Amino acid sequence: MSKQFDVVVIGGGPGGYIAAIRAAQLGFQVACVDEWKNATGGPALGGTCTNVGCIPSKALLQSSEHFDQANHHFAEHGISMGKVEMDVGQMLARKDMVVKQNNDGIQYLFKKNKIAFFHGRGAFVGSSDTGHTVQVSGAVDETLTAKHVIVATGSSARALPGTPFDEVNVLSNDGALRVGAVPKKLALIGSGVIGLEMGSVWRRLGADVTILEGLPTFLGAVDQQIAKEAKKAFDKQGLKIELGVQVGDIKVGKKGVTVAYTNAKGEAVVLDADRLIVSIGRVPNTTGLNPAAVGLALDERGAIVVDGDCKTNVPGIWAVGDVVRGPMLAHKAEEEGVAVAERIAGQHGHVNFNTIPWVIYTSPEIAWVGRTEQQLKADGVAYKAGTFPFLANGRARALGDTTGMVKFLADAATDEILGVHIVGPMASELIAEAVVAMEFKASAEDIARICHAHPSLSEATKEAALAVDKRTLNF
Repeated sequence: MSKQFDVVVIGGGPGGYIAAIRAAQLGFQVACVDEWKNATGGPALGGTCTNVGCIPSKALLQSSEHFDQANHHFAEHGISMGKVEMDVGQMLARKDMVVKQNNDGIQYLFKKNKIAFFHGRGAFVGSSDTGHTVQVSGAVDETLTAKHVIVATGSSARALPGTPFDEVNVLSNDGALRVGAVPKKLALIGSGVIGLEMGSVWRRLGADVTILEGLPTFLGAVDQQIAKEAKKAFDKQGLKIELGVQVGDIKVGKKGVTVAYTNAKGEAVVLDADRLIVSIGRVPNTTGLNPAAVGLALDERGAIVVDGDCKTNVPGIWAVGDVVRGPMLAHKAEEEGVAVAERIAGQHGHVNFNTIPWVIYTSPEIAWVGRTEQQLKADGVAYKAGTFPFLANGRARALGDTTGMVKFLADAATDEILGVHIVGPMASELIAEAVVAMEFKASAEDIARICHAHPSLSEATKEAALAVDKRTLNF
């Protein structure tokens, strides 16, 4: 017999579990289906983000940053110590503990909000007068029916044609988080978020890291002044990034991986590595969902087709996050999940794609919101720009991390903030002020007039806003 709910959510990642919680807050009877398993076979709520993405990667980045600081920067502070060693097993154990804490936290939130959880894979069976029916295949099979179904099944790593992931030699983001020892030589294909973050982790721990990127421009989606500043820092650190390459044959052997490629000069190169991490994008995850059972439309990429409100072509079925159009970001999925729950309740959910922040958690961190200078030029928008270097910021000097800058772009006529771009310490936190400002249609002058604590990194934000009008106070 089918169990009846108001809302069934398929997927327990950031889009799904947040949608379930918001729907429950709004008074709906909610069920969530998710198949992630932990090491013992139990539920591991949180999706890719919590299990093999955002959370564990930040744990490894933090551990490797501590190691790098101890090796190269503690002496500057008068801290002397003997040989510093990294216990990779302990680092991974800590990462796993952080993941489990997040898994358990979501389970607690489900209980708190009286959300029924079903551990297994959800697939559509069909539709009737009572709603849409979802079959759960797990340790215990269940059948669920609801008037509204929210699909939040996320995405999967894209493999290179002819080179599948074995998670031993050829690694996706999953395998990259489980490398048991520091490889002597590590190769990565793709210089996006995953490539740069994972490359940074293992470079700090002593690996010889080479990143191969097919595009001729480094971080093409980032404001190029910011991207060039970041590239200089990565080069100085010893992170080798080759642009404009064409990858050829990849051979996997007992002792590692060999990657043949043509570099930007047209020269044939053979790169030998102990491991290869492939991070060339992600694909929407609809495997096993059985969308045909309810007539759910997919696009040429395999993503679920939705309108601006995340409605699919089937009334009562919604989709959010990586499985639909738009940036594949956990916080974008969360915002869509909340908005859909509120729309089901007859409210007006809000998601503004123009103010979604982006972050790369390297050192220096890179964060931005809004349009880049290149985009404004291409669109013919008259703008003013202002920058301020962390080199002139007192708190950055005290931290010992003065790399990078804050950059403001504002409308030449109205002074409305059109984009903010940061490379430097704690950029991931500093960008939030810019997001708030842009949501409220603030001008650069508004930020320039706000009192910022001294000494703080956020003063660089104020100074960059002042720089739009060419009146910085400390540079």
